[in-house]
Parts: sequence; structure tokens; C-alpha cells
Amino acid sequence: MKILITGGAGFIGSNLCERLLNLGHEVLCMDNFYTGSKANIEKFLGNTKFEVVRHDISEPFNIEADFIINLACPASVPYYQKDPLKTMKDNVYGIFNVMENVRRLNIPVLHTSTSEVYGSPSVHPQPETYNGNVNPTSIRSCYDEGKRAAETIMFDYHRQYGADIRVVRVFNTYGPNMLEDDGRVVSNFIVQALKGEDLTVYGDGKQTRSFCYISDLIDGIILFIDNKNDFTGPVNLGNNYEFTIIDFAKLVISLVGSKSKIKSVELPKDDPIRRNPDLTLAKNILGYNPKINIEEGLKKTIEYFERVI
Repeated sequence: MKILITGGAGFIGSNLCERLLNLGHEVLCMDNFYTGSKANIEKFLGNTKFEVVRHDISEPFNIEADFIINLACPASVPYYQKDPLKTMKDNVYGIFNVMENVRRLNIPVLHTSTSEVYGSPSVHPQPETYNGNVNPTSIRSCYDEGKRAAETIMFDYHRQYGADIRVVRVFNTYGPNMLEDDGRVVSNFIVQALKGEDLTVYGDGKQTRSFCYISDLIDGIILFIDNKNDFTGPVNLGNNYEFTIIDFAKLVISLVGSKSKIKSVELPKDDPIRRNPDLTLAKNILGYNPKINIEEGLKKTIEYFERVI
């Protein structure tokens, strides 16, 4: 099967490219390299089943493929807030451009949405039936509302044109190929600890997150690609083992063997206090079960950043 991955040079995209190539698929990687990295895909360039095209998803395109996986959008706070209007265009114009190819070719599409569609949740853990609590005028809204709008467009194509869609809501994921400066908590803490700097914890650190190692997320995406029933999602993918940020910082310091201290800084506006997926639907429909525990995943990620730094 020839699979187009938009955002294929990014953190998740490049790991997915590798898995799909190993499974024998042809992979067409599309990226504008705003947050994607050429280094992430360099090792695939000699593979005859791999192609790369530089293109911005917010601009129309025509491709030939058997399946599309849409990952194209800056996902870390500093990058998506740098140009919020462009982030919204990537989400809205981008999904229209993807879906027009899906409609023209009559092929399936898997779209990666985000746990951010739940906003600052009043329901915990978050099931897919929860409609969220999102501030539409926040500095985070270009991403949160952009992803919500993309889901709306996907389901309207499904209802109006019968498009074969699959929607995944990705919870905090980490692992090799993350950007050193992407502003996410895992990369922030590991890089700071490796450099012997203070780990910056927002607020009192009692807010919670769950952390999913990249291979577990890829497992879930592959299960959804291979799913033969009419299940469209949305479905949560992640790991539901919940940590306070302060405890997570202490764990990173311990695993790195760093002398770093923990420094408290002001909590950003609209930063969610709790975030954890209800995985019942993913387990029941897809047979999804994350396998990598936090210490194992962090050790692999620390090794990656040691090489990068």
C-alpha cells in the first residue's frame, strides 16, 4: 500500500514512516520542514519505497496514494503560538486539502487530532464522549480550536460524501526525534537535566499529565489503519498512567543522574490542570494496550537527547 504521511518529517511522522517501511509499505512523506527535520528522515532516503516532497499542507496539492495519514501541524506550544493564524490555516485549510484528495481518490484517511480538544477538562479521565472545555479566545485556541474544527470538517465529509475517515486524539507522547526546543515537558526536563540546568516547573507542579512512549502510539495508529469495521473514532490514544509534574521532574533528574534543582515559574494561562485519557474505547474496539512503562521510555529518550546534545 502507498501511504501519504503529511508532516512525515516531524517527531511522530518520522517514527511512523519507519514503522510503515518496516511493514513493507511505500511511504510518501510530505512536509514543509517548519517543525519537521531532514535529519529525522535522512536514513530513509536510500530506500526505494520512500519518497519525500516539500509542500505546505495549507496549499492545495494532488497526489496519488492508497491511504493518507494527516499529521501536519505544529504541535508544541512555542511553535504553534509563534504564528497562530498559520496554525489555524494548517488545521482548517490543510484538512480541506487532504479531504479533497481523499474524495478524489476514494481512499481512507487517518487524522491525528489531539487531547487539546478537551481543553481544561471538567471530566476526568477524558472519554471521547466528553465535548471539552475550550476557551475560544485563548492564546492556545489557534491549536485547540483548529483541531476541533478539523474534526468537524472530517465528519462532515464523512456524512456528506461518505468519506472513509479515522480520527485519533493523541495524548502526550514522547521519544526519539523530538525537537530539543519544542517546549514540551518531556524534552524540556530531559534537556535541562542533561545540561545541569534547573528544571522549570509551571505553578506548584501538582497538575497531572500522562505520558505515552512513541512506539505505543504508533501501535495504536497501525491497529486503526488495519481495523476493518466501520469505526471512525474519534478514539483516544496514549498512556493512562498519571503523574504530577513535580514527581515527573524528580524522576527525570534521577534517571539522568543530574544535580539539577527544580524551579517554579508562573503557570501559563489556560494550561490544563489534569489530562489523562480514558482508553476504554481504544482497548475494546482496537485491542490497544500501551506496553512501555515510563522509566523504560524515558531511558530511551534520554539516550536520544544525549546524542543530540
